[in-house]
Amino acid sequence: MSITLILVIITSGISYYAFSNYSLMDKLILNPYKVTKRNEYYRFITSGFVHADFGHLIFNMLSLWFVGEGIESLFYQLFGPSGSFYYLFLYIVGIIVSDIPTYLKNRTNSNYNSLGASGGVSAVLFAAILFAPTMTISLYFFIKMKAFIFGILFLGYSYYEARKGTSYVNHSAHMVGAIFGMLFMAVVYPAAVPGFFAQIQEWVASL
Repeated sequence: MSITLILVIITSGISYYAFSNYSLMDKLILNPYKVTKRNEYYRFITSGFVHADFGHLIFNMLSLWFVGEGIESLFYQLFGPSGSFYYLFLYIVGIIVSDIPTYLKNRTNSNYNSLGASGGVSAVLFAAILFAPTMTISLYFFIKMKAFIFGILFLGYSYYEARKGTSYVNHSAHMVGAIFGMLFMAVVYPAAVPGFFAQIQEWVASL
């Protein structure tokens, strides 16, 4: 069984149980104020395993499933048995890092909560985009575009919405997770950076 599938099963199970168990949700969700006052830093990780509703959960887990299997396989090819460690590090640390700006901004706000695996999913997705920028991404199954184009639109939209600050969606976590994913891939596999530009140049030349 792949690590991706295990993550999907565990996250789905915890999220489903927390839907009807508010006390569990309250213990796992990222509440920056409680992290500050009670030193509950574990919430940076556990918040990635709970979701707001079925739509939130299904979207994140489908996204992780579609792209995660490929990155997991790639890491095994690149790093051998250590590939599983690289993959887990990318996903889990992606969740943690993506919530740091949210924490810093809201650590005195007792009413602010954040949850979901989006930061980790974004990290995995953008690691894949750096490695294979001209692969095709299907948005909502029927809108198809090259991965690097999707990446530009995603980062632009996330930045705009994060600056606007009127949405319940944690867009800054999406953006930071995405940036972390690209940086991680660039560090562990430096050849991905020149490969990124070479693939785009080759695609443009073929038009």
